Amino acid sequence: MTIEEAQSLVDNWIKNKGIRYFNELTNTAMLMEEVGEVARIMARQYGEQSFKKSDEEVNLADEMADVLFVLICLANQTGINLTEALTLNLEKKSIRDAERHLNNPKLKS
Repeated sequence: MTIEEAQSLVDNWIKNKGIRYFNELTNTAMLMEEVGEVARIMARQYGEQSFKKSDEEVNLADEMADVLFVLICLANQTGINLTEALTLNLEKKSIRDAERHLNNPKLKS
């Protein structure tokens, strides 16, 4: 699935199942909530925190998909083509960071 297809699928889902988009502020808050859920899992699975009994059924992939879904909702609502945005962002990073990471001694093994 391409990013463009994902944006279309989410838009169709919202219109047919979700009734309408939540407003942009609500979706921004929801995005922060979903990112927090990913952070919680990462802190426990890869960091020093331990899982609680209530955390045993967590699914990192599902939580990341929730983040992506809400991000796509926001892009659709604000008229952003994420394919174009990502392409431009990678071009910017390629120019800005052309030598930066290659010359970073912290990244050498």
